[in-house]
Amino acid sequence: MTTSWILEFKQEVLVYYQEQKEMADTALARCNDQTFFAHWRVDGDGHTNSIAIVVKHISGNFRSRWTDFLSTDGEKPERHRDREFIQSDEDNRALIMQGWEEAWQILFATLKALTEADFARTVTLRGEPYTVLRAIFRNLTHVAHHIGQIDLLATALQ
Repeated sequence: MTTSWILEFKQEVLVYYQEQKEMADTALARCNDQTFFAHWRVDGDGHTNSIAIVVKHISGNFRSRWTDFLSTDGEKPERHRDREFIQSDEDNRALIMQGWEEAWQILFATLKALTEADFARTVTLRGEPYTVLRAIFRNLTHVAHHIGQIDLLATALQ
């Protein structure tokens, strides 16, 4: 890989994440608190996660994956992923949105700090080795999926 290709790739990734955040923020702005915490029934037996739950999940994922990205496993022991899918009595929109903004700041700071040499490194996610490129693609597709859910729910629940 040449330097220009790596730097161009990094810039494109940053732009794509920014576009995903803008799409999500636009959808979130359309939601009142009732919509933010609502569970939309897909069928008679189940339901989707609320927008609040999806936001909590993305935030937890970003904090875990992008904190110390190059030096520690992307699944941090303090994450408690299962709790991201539970709406607790302490959850309120302001607190969830504060976590959202902080998580995006971690992601953007980490990506901006990556050097050409970092793209040749291997990182671990849940104990499995990934190239930096593959880890980025994995996270990018994961977040795009969930932001699509946020956008769909915000539209359907209006």
